[in-house]
Amino acid sequence: MKKMRIDIVSDIACPWCAIGYARLERAMAQLAATYEFSVQWHAFELNPDHRGAGEPILPALARKYGRSEAEMRANQNQMMAIAGELGLNFDKLQERLTCNTFDAHRLVKWAGEQGRQTEMKQALFEAYFGRAENVADHDLLANCAVTLGLDAAEARAMLATDRYAEAVRQDQATYRKAGITAVPAFIINDQYLISGAQEPGTLVTTLQEIGAQTA
Repeated sequence: MKKMRIDIVSDIACPWCAIGYARLERAMAQLAATYEFSVQWHAFELNPDHRGAGEPILPALARKYGRSEAEMRANQNQMMAIAGELGLNFDKLQERLTCNTFDAHRLVKWAGEQGRQTEMKQALFEAYFGRAENVADHDLLANCAVTLGLDAAEARAMLATDRYAEAVRQDQATYRKAGITAVPAFIINDQYLISGAQEPGTLVTTLQEIGAQTA
């Protein structure tokens, strides 16, 4: 069995990151007889300077990208349809508010210490895109821990400190220096970059080509 490491640079507030991982899961399942995959998640913030109360997502995106709200709604509708085909809950995609994701990234690091990194990332995606919950709120983050069978009190205690803050900042600095300015980004075996939420079939082919080159 060949081993393949996949480092995923992503933000909890990035719908394409959730879609990209769901597609990657399908690709990994197709290759499971050949490869043993290890996945590590790394922090990226789409809106690192976010402060205060959240803003409705459609006007926020329209302003950021210089598009109309109608265009952004159409774009979000497309993502909801894609997510539905992948079994993802994007029911509240257009009802969410902008938020700061720094503490959520710290929670993912904490969950990773307990072997539940991917599950935490998925729980946060569902909370934000599926239920439009505030993933900057410590009560919500503690509740996400509970859904994974992790200790809410331990999660709250961690969030009340600056634990994992340096690890999150280090992720951001490392991948910014590497030239990653958009997510999702998948780094394979520390050498090869796959950008964006590629289709499962494309990922299968690319991973097979990488595997052949690194054999």
